[in-house]
Amino acid sequence: MDWGKALWDQHDVMEKHTQSGLELMERYVKFVKERTEIEQNYAKQLRSLSRKYSRRGSKEDQEINRFTNQQAFQEVVNQLNECACQREQLAENLSINICVELTKHLHELKQERKTYLADVKKVQQNLEITFKHLEACKKRFEKEWKEAEKANQQVERTEQDPSSTKTDVDKARTIAHQRIHVADECKNEYAAQLQKYNKEQNSFYHSEIPAIFNKLQDMDERRIRKLAEGYRLLSDTERNLLPALEKSLNTISTASKNTNEKQDSMTLIEQHKSGLAPPVDVDFEDYSQGIKPTNMENSVHSAPKVRIKQLFKKSKSATLDKNMPAPVEDYSHLPLEHRQKRLREKIDDITKDLQKETDQSEALNKMKGVYEKNSQMGDPASLEPQINQTAHNINKLKGELSRYKTWLSETGDNSMLKNNQTSAAYISVDPKGQKLPEPPDNIYECDFDGDFDDDDVPIGQCQALYNFDGGREGEVSMQVGEQLSVLDEDHGDGWVHVRKATGDDGYVPASYIKII
Repeated sequence: MDWGKALWDQHDVMEKHTQSGLELMERYVKFVKERTEIEQNYAKQLRSLSRKYSRRGSKEDQEINRFTNQQAFQEVVNQLNECACQREQLAENLSINICVELTKHLHELKQERKTYLADVKKVQQNLEITFKHLEACKKRFEKEWKEAEKANQQVERTEQDPSSTKTDVDKARTIAHQRIHVADECKNEYAAQLQKYNKEQNSFYHSEIPAIFNKLQDMDERRIRKLAEGYRLLSDTERNLLPALEKSLNTISTASKNTNEKQDSMTLIEQHKSGLAPPVDVDFEDYSQGIKPTNMENSVHSAPKVRIKQLFKKSKSATLDKNMPAPVEDYSHLPLEHRQKRLREKIDDITKDLQKETDQSEALNKMKGVYEKNSQMGDPASLEPQINQTAHNINKLKGELSRYKTWLSETGDNSMLKNNQTSAAYISVDPKGQKLPEPPDNIYECDFDGDFDDDDVPIGQCQALYNFDGGREGEVSMQVGEQLSVLDEDHGDGWVHVRKATGDDGYVPASYIKII
């Protein structure tokens, strides 16, 4: 059944119902948009996770990837990246096939509904105008007819009045005749207007309004069909993603099946086996007989000597844990040449650590001087613990350096020993801020000359009030609440030179920070 016949008198219901339908379509479009944003964010997080755990292609990674369990994990990471691509494609398809199309259709429906409601209002106004004109004609006819009756009554009174002349009677009759004629014209006009109104009213309720309501019905049904198609597209778009996801999952399952623990064990053996034979038994040397066994020399030629520690020796690129002590601190268990080499390396490492501590001590003392000159930059007393700790570290390194140099001299190698006064003068540090003496020329000593670039010395501390991305060259990014070191103050251009805790330095807006 049509709306025009069944609901011809429910104009308000039609208007409310069609508006509710358009609002539902608009809500569905927003729903799909938010779903698209979720898929995009999900894809972004998956891609970030894949990038985080993906191998970089370095030489070490290439060696690791020879193991089947490593290859399987890399395949899992790769397939995760593929899933991210599929999610991005899903988001794009949802946006194009649903959001764009329904938004366009929704705009057309709103314009169409607006036109139909305007037509309803127009025909209603036309009918109201005709009715008002009818009422005006009716009132005019009523008025003129009453005036005609009064004129006829006046004629009768004139004719019955003995004092009235013929002229008076004729005049009264003429006036009455004119009033009747005007009343007849108003009557005819009222009848014509009534006929016109009835015709328009019949057309309004039986033709125009039903036709417009039927158009609204057709519009609403098209909206429902389009919305249903949008629901179907949502499921079809995600269903089309399932084969690709299934393929990725199958690839991961295949990689899992290809993992072979025995093959990985053999791969490790092939990569790292040395081919050396275990060391032979050490022969007994009988010093009481004064005879030196000769089979020791023969054993050198019969089988290569391999010490126990060589079986577990790490590659050169591996870094030893500094907290793990050596089996013998002075390396006395090693052959002479090896012992001298290890002692030189240890002296070199201690010298480098001593250089770092010396640089840090000099920087802290300079910072303390800045704080003493300008108390607003910071409290000099707050640096005392760091200065004392640095001095303690330097003195500790001094003792270690002296000890290792002594052990080196015991081996007959005096190449790294200067006179003790020079070395002592070099490594002595005054925690109160006095400059260090010039370093010796020994290549194993630090060449710190006591100079320090003032631009690298913080003159104060500040805190970020706002986020700043630092996109241009020379700028540095910062986050709200981040603590920064001030290297140079604002010189009127609105920029301050700062350094982050990570060591990165650059310029930030002066209005984005506060000095603390």
